[in-house]
Formats: sequence, structure tokens, C-alpha cells
Amino acid sequence: MVAFAGWSLPLHYGQGHLQSHLHTRRHCSLFDVSHMLQTRVYGRDRVKFMESLVVGDIGELKPGQGTLTLVTNERGGIMDDLIVTNTSEDHLYVVSNAGCAEKDLTIMRNRVAELQAAGGDVQLEVSDNALLALQGPSMVRVLQAGLSDDLAKLSFMKSVTTTVFGVPGCRVTRCGYTGEDGVEISVHAGRAVELAERLLGVPEVWPAGLAARDSLRLEAGLCLYGNDIDETTTPAEAGLLWTLGKRRRVAMDFPGAAVIMAQVKEKPKRRRVGLTSVGPPIRPHMAILGPEGTPVGRWGHRWQDRVPSLPAPAHLPVSSHPPPGMVTSGCPSPSLGKNVAMGYVEAAHSRSGTVLAVEVRKKQHQALVTKMPFVPTHYYMAK
Repeated sequence: MVAFAGWSLPLHYGQGHLQSHLHTRRHCSLFDVSHMLQTRVYGRDRVKFMESLVVGDIGELKPGQGTLTLVTNERGGIMDDLIVTNTSEDHLYVVSNAGCAEKDLTIMRNRVAELQAAGGDVQLEVSDNALLALQGPSMVRVLQAGLSDDLAKLSFMKSVTTTVFGVPGCRVTRCGYTGEDGVEISVHAGRAVELAERLLGVPEVWPAGLAARDSLRLEAGLCLYGNDIDETTTPAEAGLLWTLGKRRRVAMDFPGAAVIMAQVKEKPKRRRVGLTSVGPPIRPHMAILGPEGTPVGRWGHRWQDRVPSLPAPAHLPVSSHPPPGMVTSGCPSPSLGKNVAMGYVEAAHSRSGTVLAVEVRKKQHQALVTKMPFVPTHYYMAK
């Protein structure tokens, strides 16, 4: 068990990290992710409220549809990545990172107060539900046995409230953080253990911890907030421009729009890339070098370097995390038998197939810029 954001979380269970990771890819695993912040937004101005914070087009979401989106600041930095679902009921359902819970709640509560003071109709409710993630190719067979709803009709990023193995009022969302087909189940805290034990009663369902969760998401090319994205990285630099709604790009009505859209036009100076290598494992904070051993991030990490067309605000700190030429996530890939990693490099070195090097214990080891995901994803898209 390890401490994280005020929670005590399982790093791995008895079967170990490698076996747990591969079992998820081949069969099915259950993750307890109840540390994630779950909130509900009510009121006729709930979409206006959410779009004042994030870059996504929340207004276009159909009932029961969700999307990954980003909370940004006025400098274009990413404050958090979260999933917003337009429920079939009368509210938006939001799942945020535990490490950002206090920050996110402060931002949301302050904005609620501003809108209410201006006559807006919006209310925020923090949920005390537990959250269980069932992930892997066997998920459908396992879960369908306890559902009256047809999972074949629930495609990726769709959500429904239903009864799961006799536990009513569960919100089942077809998503996850592994790259596999899976669901996240928001369940009343008082019945979470009952539901978890019911699912784990199926022999092919194993419990999985944070170690497997991290290596699975890295193979799937998914960012970890605080490592691969943070308040000093923009959606353009992080390769997350797809989260910007088309309508929002035109309106430029989200925080940091001027900065982000300038980078869309002028292209960012640095980019998040995938790396593969053989030999010693690649870990966060290791230096990424050119093939001759020269740094791939010589230029200063300043506002003017990143967005040359805009002046630097007086309050902008000179930031160095994550700088270009630095690994942000990395581990040996259980599925591929080689190392996989993410990091930021100067745009000139970001093309797939570029040969670079990573410094491991003061020795240079060849690394190849590789398209992500490293392992094919299996999200379910209903026909």
C-alpha cells in the first residue's frame, strides 16, 4: 500500500505487477479508483459553467455521452484533465484526478459563486460514491451477467444508470485508463465492497493496483497528470489539441485561448513524444539527448520561446517542468518486452522514427521516437 493524495492505495496484489498487467490485457482486472473526485453539476447554466473552465464542447454532448477535456488557465497551462458526462438525468457528471481534487474544487466553487452572484442557475455537489474500474477483453462477459442493459449498445464514452449484480443506482461508463475495453462503475459507497466482491468472485477477474494501472496507461499512450501534463504544459505541446471543440476554437472563449490558438497557428516549440528502447529501463526525469549526445532542449523554457507572438505576463513564473529533453513517464513494457516512455523534445526532434538517446546512470542508450499508443487500444465503438 502507498499513500497518495490523502488516500492509502494498493500498489499491487499478491500476484505481482507483471502478472497483473498481462492478465488485464488478456482477461479482466478490477481496479479500485475511488480516490478520484466525482462531482455533479446541476442547474440550467451547468453547461455554461463547465465551458467557462474547460476547452471541450460540452454543449454538443448528447444525453449519456461523455468526453475527456482539460481545465486550462489563462496562460494556456493544463490545470487538470477530467471526464465530463452529460447524463440522461438533470446534471453533468464529472470525474477529476485525486491529486487535483482540492485545486479543482476551489476553481469550481469559486466559479459557481461568481455565476450565482450574476444571477446564474448552477449548483455543485460532491459525490461520496466509490468508483470501480473493470478493464480487459473479458469485461463484457463478466459484467453482462449482472446487467439487464445490453452492453452492446453502450459504446466508448457512453454512460447509463443501472443495477449491477443487484446493486441499484450504479452509473456505468464505458471508459478506462488501460487502453482495453472496460467500464467505470460509480456505486454507493455503502455497497461498493459488496459489488467488488461479487465481481472478484468470477475466477478470471483479478484485483489490480496502481503499478499495473500506470504501465497499462503508458502502453496506451495516456497522460498522467503531474508527470506528462501540468500547469506549465499546453494542449498543443502535449498533443491534446483533439480535446478542443470546434465551436470553442472559433469562439476562443475558454481560459488561455489566445495562447493555445497561437500555438495551433505557429506550432509549439516542444512536443510530447513516445520513446522505445532496449536495455536499462527509462524512468522519469532522465535526460533525452540527440544521437551525438547533445541536449535536445537547449532553448530556455520561457514564455517568449513558447509563444513568440505574445508578451509574457508579469506574473508568469519561469518554469522548468517538464522541460524539453526530459522523460516524464517510463517503464519496461510487459506487453512488448522493451522499454516505453514519454517525454518532451524540441519540435525538430519529434518526428516518428527519429533516433535519440536517453541518459541512464550517466550512460547513453539509443531511443527511438515512436508513435503512440505503443500497444493497440481496444475501445468499443458500437455500430
